[in-house]
Amino acid sequence: MDQPAATRLARTWRMLLKEISAFGVVGAVCFVLDVGLFQVLYVHAGVDAVLAKLISTLVSTTAAYFGHRHWSFSHRARTGLRREYTLFVAINGITLLLGLFIVWLVRYPLGQESALVLQLANVGSIALGTVLRFLSYRRWVFLDPAHPSVAPKRDPRVSLDPAA
Repeated sequence: MDQPAATRLARTWRMLLKEISAFGVVGAVCFVLDVGLFQVLYVHAGVDAVLAKLISTLVSTTAAYFGHRHWSFSHRARTGLRREYTLFVAINGITLLLGLFIVWLVRYPLGQESALVLQLANVGSIALGTVLRFLSYRRWVFLDPAHPSVAPKRDPRVSLDPAA
C-alpha cells in the first residue's frame, strides 16, 4: 500500500472516530435530557406517557441538532440551515414516530403502566433511533465535502468560455 493511500485511510478512520465520539457525547447529553424529561413529565407531572415522550424527544432533538452541527459534524460541508434542519427534523420525525409507536405499544396494547417498563421501552426506542440517526445524518444531512451534491452548481446558461 502506498503512503498517500495509507495516510488517507488513517485520516478517514480518525475522522470517523471523531464523528462517532462526538456523536456519542452529544447523544449521551441528549439521552439524559430525553430520559430525565420523560421521567419528570410522566412520573412527577402526571403527563400521559405518549405526550411525555413527544415533548422529551422534541426538546432533546433541538439540542442535538446544534450539538451535531457545531461539533460532531462541524468539519463537514455547510449546505444551508434550511436544508440541513429540514432533513434533520424529518429524520428525527421518523425516529420520533418509531419511539412513540414503541411506547404506545408497550403502554396500551400490552397494558403496561409501570414507569420502569415504559422507561425501558423508551430507552430501547432511543437506542434504535440512535443508530438510524447516525447513519442518516452522515448520508443525508451533514454531507462530506467530497460528496458530489456538495459541489457548487453551475448555471448551464452561463458559459465559462471567454470566446462564447
